[in-house]
Amino acid sequence: MKLTTMTQVTIDGVMQGNGAASDDRRNGFERGGWARGKGDDETRTFITQTYQRAEAFLFGRRTYELFAGSWGSIDQMRAHPIGVALNEAPKYVASTTLTAPRWEDTTVLRGDLAAAISELKAKPGGELQVHGSGTLTQWLLENDLVDEMTLIVIPVILGQGARLFPDTGPDLALDLVESRVDSKGVTSQVYRPAGRPRYATA
Repeated sequence: MKLTTMTQVTIDGVMQGNGAASDDRRNGFERGGWARGKGDDETRTFITQTYQRAEAFLFGRRTYELFAGSWGSIDQMRAHPIGVALNEAPKYVASTTLTAPRWEDTTVLRGDLAAAISELKAKPGGELQVHGSGTLTQWLLENDLVDEMTLIVIPVILGQGARLFPDTGPDLALDLVESRVDSKGVTSQVYRPAGRPRYATA
């Protein structure tokens, strides 16, 4: 399977608290809900179709529990095409603390996470998708496990919050596969990692 990620970010790269204002208040974050209602029908269709082509889903613990309590539990959300896709596909969660996952068809990955994910990627099939799960996505990028990355960029600058790309970290060149901008200024950019960037020499 191909490992793909989809992350909503602000112009300044913040990924924290994109949904409900109360979802994630870690480290004094007070500006949640910045992606709620953004994007037009074309962007919503693009996101929905992405979920629908998943062979399986991979989550970090925090996003898993958020999704299990919404897409996995609320009837109206379960009936939505995204909810159907999530509930019908196998789900994997990277966690050292989760012992009793409440969402059906969930496997907790423990131990050597890189080996476990490499084993999943070696299976035949379509996409192993990661949605949200910012800490996990950072780790996957650091360990060269991402095959394709989609950024949904919301036209807002927050000035606070956890960022997808930290101030210091690994460098990575990207090839642009697809790019679109909707009528509300939300851009969707699909990239493939392309090794390390080249730098100018003196």
